[in-house]
Amino acid sequence: MANFADIAKQFVEFYYSQFDQDRTQLAPLYRENSMLTFESASVAGSAGIVEKLSNLPFEKVKHAVSTLDAQPSGEHGGILILVTGALLVDDEQRPMNYSQAFQLLPDGGSYFIYNDVFKLVFG
Repeated sequence: MANFADIAKQFVEFYYSQFDQDRTQLAPLYRENSMLTFESASVAGSAGIVEKLSNLPFEKVKHAVSTLDAQPSGEHGGILILVTGALLVDDEQRPMNYSQAFQLLPDGGSYFIYNDVFKLVFG
């Protein structure tokens, strides 16, 4: 199996690329027992998470990752990922800083997002 840091890097690149192109296509990365907390509002389940992400109040978005840290998590091969970065939405000229944490759990030969916490960072 690949190194957890390599998996984390590949996951983050794929996730943000997909998010920036078509958020509805993120559904396969979540399961019914997954949870997203987006700016302190939590939603559970793949369908609910994708609905929340799809209804965010912007059309275009571009993520730029600044830092990515990962650790192995738990006895079953999970991976904890913390990302910081900046995002540009629609035609905004000033990027907004954010932090996002993912808890990935193994599922067969791949991983799914069990926990996803997103927070804008002001100041």
